[in-house]
Amino acid sequence: MGDKAMDKADRIALFQQWFSDTIPHNKALGLKVVDARRGFAVMELPWRDEFVGNPETGVLAGGPLTAMLDGCCGMAVATMLKNPEPFATLDLRIDYVRPAEPGKPVIAEAECYRITRSVAFTRAVAHHGDAKDPIAAAAGTFMLGTKGQAMRPAMADKK
Repeated sequence: MGDKAMDKADRIALFQQWFSDTIPHNKALGLKVVDARRGFAVMELPWRDEFVGNPETGVLAGGPLTAMLDGCCGMAVATMLKNPEPFATLDLRIDYVRPAEPGKPVIAEAECYRITRSVAFTRAVAHHGDAKDPIAAAAGTFMLGTKGQAMRPAMADKK
């Protein structure tokens, strides 16, 4: 999807619809698309009481952060595709560097730095506004073309 085809506001609205509003888990988390351009995506996760992992400290649980990083990496992959096609997370590794600060939203920035015919490679960071002071860092791979012929042989072998 070329950056020149539409302006930034239209691109953000489109990716908000695709990656937050129509994916039930992302919608429930309230993920907000902040930016989307070729090979790059930014999302924001609001801080909410129900996302807290430890009520004594107010620190966010890892699950919402994981879901946001996965969604943001996937969105970065989508920005690299010439035509919409299904894809799925193949692997996602997350290193939690420090706790998220209570009451503050978390921002994820993801980059799709390499894409082949069948696999896309991403890296991402979650932070409170300074990517050089991360809460978590992630590396993900995504399998492209998850519907159709690519999946049939593996599924047939299990019968």
